[in-house]
Formats: sequence, C-alpha cells, structure tokens
Amino acid sequence: MENLQLNGNSYNRLEQALSGILGADGTTGKLSQVLAYASVNITVSYQEIKEIIKDDPEDVLLLADEWRLLLPVRTVKSAGWEDRVLLLKDGEKYEIPNVVQYLVKNALHTGNWDVEKAISELFKEFEDPVWEQIAGLVRSIVEKATNYQINSNQIKKICIQSGLSNIVDELIAKLKAAGIISPKLGSLPDVLGAQSPIYELNPSVII
Repeated sequence: MENLQLNGNSYNRLEQALSGILGADGTTGKLSQVLAYASVNITVSYQEIKEIIKDDPEDVLLLADEWRLLLPVRTVKSAGWEDRVLLLKDGEKYEIPNVVQYLVKNALHTGNWDVEKAISELFKEFEDPVWEQIAGLVRSIVEKATNYQINSNQIKKICIQSGLSNIVDELIAKLKAAGIISPKLGSLPDVLGAQSPIYELNPSVII
C-alpha cells in the first residue's frame, strides 16, 4: 500500500471507524493513534505506545489484543495467536496483522471499517489468482463460525460450494498469513470432536 500522509482528520476518521465496532471512549481514541503508527511501521513497542498516547498503555493493549488488532511478538511456541504472550512492560513489541493494516489504512482515508475492501486489496497484493472471490469466502466463513471458531472441514465445504475445492490448503495458509484466522492447537478435545483442525477468526473481520 502507499505511504500515508497522516493528519488530525485522518486520526479522526480512524477513530470514527473503530468506534463503530469497539464503542466510543477515550481508549478507542488512543488506540486509533497507535494503530495508525503500527499500520506504517508494522510493529510498535511498549515505549513507543507510551510516547504516542502520553499515558499508560495497559487499557489500549488489552483492547487491541482482545480484538486481535495488535499481537504480541513474544511467543511460547508457534506464531499462532494462542501462543502469543501479552506482557505489558518496557522492551515488549507488538505487531499489526496484515488484514488489520489494510483495514486501518483504508479507515484513515474513509472513516469506514471496510472488511471486504481490505481483504480484496490484501489478496490482490498476495497476487492470489482468485483474489476477487476471497472477500465472499471470508463472509461465508464468518457466517458459519461459532464463537469466532471454525474447523477446516467447514472451510472445505465453503470452498467446494464456491468451486474452489482444489485450493483449500493454499487458501487456509493465506488466510493465516493475512491474520484472518489462526490455528487453535490447544483445543484438543474440540479438534477430536470435529475430527478436523480448528481455527480462531480475527474478531476485527466479523462486523
């Protein structure tokens, strides 16, 4: 995406978009400033957040983590979200998922949290041959998900219905790279019950 020229109006537009999904309060305004920075720099440190918001980062980081808008860089095993370790102290870094980066950059321009536009632009950037269909696929995944979770068998059925049964594994890999889903490896009883890997959906794309 292009470099952004940010000003007060840009921040206001992003805050307006975030308020539509998170509610309007002081934390949302501060989070919009942090996400604007992260959308350009990909990562943001605890110290940088303190400087940006001129306040304690705890509430901002807890809200960002809950909505998977920022993810701790620190992990215990894998890059999966459930393995990320959220520590609120100097020296820690947090990264913005790819899809959130596109959501934020669009919102800075438009004031809208446009999930379908962000997904289409991201998968076009991925040079995905079926990028124009991905937003619709994600919408179907969201509709089938329960408590922000869906299993790979359900994703496969959605792909088959869309005529894309030959790219299921590739699609799941790209959805993970996009920050739209993440494997829930710790949910072993659920995995055994579903007889299929389970994925957590990024709540920021469920609007």
